[in-house]
Amino acid sequence: MKKDFASKSGLPSDEAFDHDAGVEISVLTSNWEGHRLLDSGDGFKLEEIGGVRMIRSEPKAWWAKSLPPSEWQRAIAEHHEGGREGRWELRPHCPKEWEAQLGKLRFQLRFMDNSKQFGVFAEQSPHWQWLSQQTATGPEKPRLLNLFGYTGAASLVAAQAGWHVTHVDASKPAVAWGRRNQELSGLGTAPIRWIIEDAMTFVKREVKRGNHYEAILLDPPAFGRGPTGEFWKVERDLAPLLRACRELLSPQARFIILTVYTIDASSILCYNLLDEVTQGLKGKISIGELALKQEGKGRLLPLSLWGRWEART
Repeated sequence: MKKDFASKSGLPSDEAFDHDAGVEISVLTSNWEGHRLLDSGDGFKLEEIGGVRMIRSEPKAWWAKSLPPSEWQRAIAEHHEGGREGRWELRPHCPKEWEAQLGKLRFQLRFMDNSKQFGVFAEQSPHWQWLSQQTATGPEKPRLLNLFGYTGAASLVAAQAGWHVTHVDASKPAVAWGRRNQELSGLGTAPIRWIIEDAMTFVKREVKRGNHYEAILLDPPAFGRGPTGEFWKVERDLAPLLRACRELLSPQARFIILTVYTIDASSILCYNLLDEVTQGLKGKISIGELALKQEGKGRLLPLSLWGRWEART
């Protein structure tokens, strides 16, 4: 299963964040065989997943494209910016819905008029690999809370590894999509609780209920809205949410994983946030970036920042 997920590469030691905490900045790259980054540059990326080749905008691709225009013209789907969320242009033989496989898991993918996303973030696969190795044993399943869970990839990986999962997302269609992925993956009886709720609202309610979790995942957007109009802005709301999540950690807490997409942030910011909320807990913090490796040239396309706190065993 390992080959389906990720590899790790550290930055040179002179670029490492290695102060008193002994933490280095690591770049995690996806080796998911179902997804290919074919080229990037000039503000775009050319990728292929489940046999469907597409073009999407990519604000972090400042360099020039490597492949000739003929390779880009082979794409059967292209997302055009404009309006509220832009639109997809599909060639006549391009499917609007299709599937991709990750080990034994299957994900439904689809093009939607109101989003340039198609149902999965391939750069997240290093987290999925790591999660798949955190197997849950014993008579009682440990509990994992997945906030901003989207269509459920991480939730399914965790459930497959034996965790009791609570999946929270503000989008009703995303949660329905996650349930569909659960069925496609043959995990219909897996203990996953699907919740349509604003993340902070749900966390505060769980604190009042006295509920606890052994692991928490957070993959917040830069901005967004909850199901009843709650406005989310990551630079304003992430720190308070993490502090509230601290109250949900059980005495047997094992880890927290945080992913941040805003272009203005730093992985050191992730370190400082996790360091603040895990004061008094024995463990270590890892930080870095998630990137896709471009075929042929081997160039890395940076896409998000990550931080992970792990309890010492």
